[in-house]
Amino acid sequence: MAEATHNSSPLLNLTLGRIREFYREPAAVFWVYGFPLFLAVILGTAFRNRPVEQIRVDIVTDGPAGLVAAEQMKTSLERDPRLVITLDHSSVCRNRMRTAKTDLVVTPGETNSAPDYLIEPNRPEAVLAKNAVDNVLLRDRFPTAPKATESTLDEPGARYIDFLIPGLIGTNLMGGGLWGVGFVIVDMRVRKLLKRFLATPMRKTDFMLSLVLSRLIFTMVEIVLLFGFAWLVFGVRVFGDPLAFLILLFAGGTCFAGIGLLVACRAKTIETVSGLMNAVMLPMYLLSGVFFSAERFPQEIQPFIQALPLTVLIDALRNVMNDGAGLTAIIRPTLILIAWGLGCFFLALRLFRWR
Repeated sequence: MAEATHNSSPLLNLTLGRIREFYREPAAVFWVYGFPLFLAVILGTAFRNRPVEQIRVDIVTDGPAGLVAAEQMKTSLERDPRLVITLDHSSVCRNRMRTAKTDLVVTPGETNSAPDYLIEPNRPEAVLAKNAVDNVLLRDRFPTAPKATESTLDEPGARYIDFLIPGLIGTNLMGGGLWGVGFVIVDMRVRKLLKRFLATPMRKTDFMLSLVLSRLIFTMVEIVLLFGFAWLVFGVRVFGDPLAFLILLFAGGTCFAGIGLLVACRAKTIETVSGLMNAVMLPMYLLSGVFFSAERFPQEIQPFIQALPLTVLIDALRNVMNDGAGLTAIIRPTLILIAWGLGCFFLALRLFRWR
């Protein structure tokens, strides 16, 4: 038995040890597996089967046309079920606008004259309210004009939840790689465990690869749970090549595990590594298009955004999951992610210190 243990692979033993250590911590299991599911439920429910949006409009009763014109306008506007109409004096309406209790203030004009709008242009709700009111008033003025037909796009691959799940998968890979690798290294250093490893014939390569491999195992289980839940509850599917999807998961996990190694290779305290990881993760959380398209940001910073590994991963995942892309479409993002991971791994291997 002693001979078998001596001849067994250090990399295998280290990886199995890390797996056992992880599953003995209920809090870690929840944050890795439970929290992403909780987040998917909350966000998926928030953007699923949304009721008709209420638009608040105040009509001024003390303008040139007075209360009669305000009542007539209210009758017209109430034909749009989204509009919630309130009649009041101009001072009250202005105060409601100032305190964001209404989206638009309308002062009716005299006969055959256009109304006056009080609007806050920096609020999207105000612009929506103005357009809705204009649409109803134009319909009153031109009742015989043909009315456009509307249809809703609510099918797998085109919903917000289909846009969201690839973003959540990407952030889970990033968070797991950085916190699941970087935090573990510094925690071992703080608890003086790395000094004990230093006294053994174990190589740095075996130790660091064991962290990466164990992280990839946890990640695959995590993604299976998250995607399985999204598939069962929301009908999320992979329209592209499943093999391309798996390759991206492996490349993304490798990329962020390598970054986690690099961030923690010299950090000596939990506070230091926490600050470094937040400094690395925060720009990607904000800019990489997790919850909305990264193209909304100014064109001047797009080169920086597109260079972020999380942007590369999320865009590629959405391309495969929602647009039906195959293996050829992921060659470039996969190479970029692997280059990030290997580059950070070898740099961390060079800079790593046991103490």
